[in-house]
Amino acid sequence: GDWDFWTDWKDRRLWVTVVPIVAVTFPAAVQACLWGRYRMPWGATMCVLGLLLGEWINRYFNFWGWTYFPVNFVFPSQLIPSAIVLDVVLLLSNSFTFTAIAGAMGWGLIFYPSNWPVIAPLHVPVEYNGMMMTLADLQGYHYVRTGTPEYIRMVEKGTLRTFGKDVAP
Repeated sequence: GDWDFWTDWKDRRLWVTVVPIVAVTFPAAVQACLWGRYRMPWGATMCVLGLLLGEWINRYFNFWGWTYFPVNFVFPSQLIPSAIVLDVVLLLSNSFTFTAIAGAMGWGLIFYPSNWPVIAPLHVPVEYNGMMMTLADLQGYHYVRTGTPEYIRMVEKGTLRTFGKDVAP
């Protein structure tokens, strides 16, 4: 969803809770199928690699190819370390129950630290027109999206610009 698309929403508090909870479901299901039938311990990692490939294709063609939105503003989350933790817990424990408890907890706990190297430059404070905000907020201020709920964002005050800076009714 929006918490994984836009860098200005990755700066929010809900990104670190919503994305890991939603993102663990499909890799866990693929992992359970591959482990239960074939005893292959890399189901979550392979699922996440396929998911990231699809997300990068989506980001490039949809965000850059159609709207010329900068790709470095819409990068997907780093899920590979979390998937590796989930696969390793299943491999070492050989238990779906323990993997559901400890592996999913590891998935969620490793998610934010594995994204720090990519998110850190966006947390740099900048001053813009007398307001102090992060670089991610400044990006969201200059690249206004028509589908963004304006009442949630702190820096925007209900502008009507689109990607092409045209007025939207």
